Amino acid sequence: MTLRQRALNLLARREHSRVELGRKLVRHAEEGDALDALLDDLEREGLLSNNRYAEALAHARAGRHGSVRLKADLRDKGVPEAVSAEVLAQARGQDLEAARAVWAKKFGAVPKDAAERARQMRFLASRGFPAEIVRRVVGEED
Repeated sequence: MTLRQRALNLLARREHSRVELGRKLVRHAEEGDALDALLDDLEREGLLSNNRYAEALAHARAGRHGSVRLKADLRDKGVPEAVSAEVLAQARGQDLEAARAVWAKKFGAVPKDAAERARQMRFLASRGFPAEIVRRVVGEED
């Protein structure tokens, strides 16, 4: 199987960032293979796109995780800041609504004491919601 075929097989399954696809393919590249040239060709043909990858990841995380986690995931996958900025801005706009939904599903009741409040706040923070959103959601009296 050629390196191009392997890349197309991976891209057929799901979107990949350029860095992520490169990491997966480098194990299979041989001496004469030009991995960067292959990645450039795939981008030029529209088969590989950091923008599409960032949007797909944001969509997959929406409603379950916050913008802080999304930012870390995009950074880990090698998506440039310029590409992820628009996706992160949109995710930040949805943080409050998503945090309320996650909190209501998990807890659904205002904390009775400081220990319960801290537990609920840690849970939301672990899901990647910003601290100010966590404080607003847990501090609300419905």
